[in-house]
Parts: sequence; C-alpha cells; structure tokens
Amino acid sequence: MMELVGERLRLLREKAHLSQAKLAELLSTRQSAVNRYEHGQSAVPFSLLRSYADYFDVSLDYIFGRTDQPQGKIYEYKPNLSNSPEMQKFVEMCFEPGSAMNKKLKQAVLEMLKEGGQ
Repeated sequence: MMELVGERLRLLREKAHLSQAKLAELLSTRQSAVNRYEHGQSAVPFSLLRSYADYFDVSLDYIFGRTDQPQGKIYEYKPNLSNSPEMQKFVEMCFEPGSAMNKKLKQAVLEMLKEGGQ
C-alpha cells in the first residue's frame, strides 16, 4: 500500500514539474521525508496526505489507488423514499382529500417513489 501511495505522490509531483525540495517547501515538510514517502519507505501522515490532495486537486481515493480517476469515486446518492413516513405525509398534504382525481395522482406519485427507491 505504501508503495502505491508513494508512486502516486511521485507521479503527481513530476507531472507538476516540481522537485522534491520545492514540494517539501510548499507542503512545509523536508525533502528527505518526501523522498521516503515516494519510495514507500515511510507512511505519509494523514494531514500531509490531505495537503497533497488539496495542492494537486485530487481525491484521497486517487492517492490511495482506489480509483484511477483523479477526481475520485463519484457516488450517486439515491435515498429510498418509498418507505419514508415523512415523504408519505408530504404527499398526503399535497393532495386534497375526497377528490377521485387527486387520489389517483397521489397513488401515482407514491408508486413513482417506490420505483425510484429500488
């Protein structure tokens, strides 16, 4: 794991045309430490990993090798609203009680929520 992280850090630095000494200066660390990190000889402190990610505008997922996409893994959050009592109460409030058409529309909305939550 340390080797993969070190390789990613080295690639980021080289792509930016920075020397180890210049990067160390920018990240407030020592050149010898940057060298150890890049060669997988030493674990990079989390605070410094975050500094790398911020400086090079990449995700920690990329640095850790979880993805080859520098922006990181993109997760699409899809909450299951079909079983949510709050959402069902909201839908109930949107439709006038007693109207046959509104009852059909309400059922259609609730069915759409069920389909979307799967």
